[in-house]
Amino acid sequence: MPGETLWEIARAEVERRGAGSRDGGPDSGEKTVFFLGSKGGGKTTIILRCLDRDEPPKPTLALEYTYGRRAKGHNVPKDLAHFWELGGGTSLLDLISIAITSESVRTLSVVLVLDLSKPNDLWVTMESLLQATRSHVDRVRAKLGKTNSKAASEMRQKVWSHLQKDHPDRELIDPFPIPLVIIGSKYDVFQDFDSEKRKVICRTLRFSAHHHGASLLFTSKSEGLLLKIRGAINQLAFGIDKSKSVCMDQNKPLFIPAGSDSLSQIGPPPIPDGDLGKLRVQTPLELWKKVYERHFPPQSTSTLKDTRDPARDPQYAESEVDEMRAQKDQELDQYKSGSSKSWKQMDLDP
Repeated sequence: MPGETLWEIARAEVERRGAGSRDGGPDSGEKTVFFLGSKGGGKTTIILRCLDRDEPPKPTLALEYTYGRRAKGHNVPKDLAHFWELGGGTSLLDLISIAITSESVRTLSVVLVLDLSKPNDLWVTMESLLQATRSHVDRVRAKLGKTNSKAASEMRQKVWSHLQKDHPDRELIDPFPIPLVIIGSKYDVFQDFDSEKRKVICRTLRFSAHHHGASLLFTSKSEGLLLKIRGAINQLAFGIDKSKSVCMDQNKPLFIPAGSDSLSQIGPPPIPDGDLGKLRVQTPLELWKKVYERHFPPQSTSTLKDTRDPARDPQYAESEVDEMRAQKDQELDQYKSGSSKSWKQMDLDP
């Protein structure tokens, strides 16, 4: 319709597609995978690899959408997977609501990509994005529960499906409300870190993933690692059987499916016993955060925000729009100049 913005059109299209599969529920053949994480962490590269698209990745400045199809057999409709990618690190959290709706949430999975080469940014990026996503999913699930209590109940049960009933940590885990995969990218850089630094990062990420009931996978530009990641994402997007392999060795790329780790295997936070009692915390997650930030003090959150202007990015160039923007910028400059002169000419009483 005339006057609609691009985002309004995109939202309407997503809702239309979701309405078409609403009655089919989680097994209707359509799933949604939402990628978010560190700026420049490799989210686009992973998506392109999963979709077998041989093209150079471009920076994601806001929220981008693509899709993939996979055949299940002869004379059978292809499964459809929606891929959303949030750019800007932690600076565009409001856009989460575009991808996560009451129509998509039942078949939604989240992939959090963290840049292992920037350990000082790691915790704040993980915490900010997971908290914002969890809060929005909880609101959407509550809304869903008012119209479809059975679907909301199935979602709550699903988050525990990967964890055995007799798992020793079952009472200590606070699972993410939807399936979650945490990917540590740029392992090729990370593997050259000092062994003690790698130990702290690996154990912290293992604890966080286990606490949230998530899978934890490390990757790099290595074809072998990208294939393993592709398999994990395809399991989320198309329900393909996931890999049975597990690797918890900090000297190798971690590959830990949800529910296969334990607090006893992870061990205590890497801090001298005498210092543990000095930390004022209320939860194990807060304890690990305090310990991690002792080793890797967080940078100012302003350094994590995306300061680029999408309107000036060449990959989004539109001649007619750009000409109008230039005209409006010129008019704004003239207005500022005129306003400045008028203020200077005013005779203000003391």
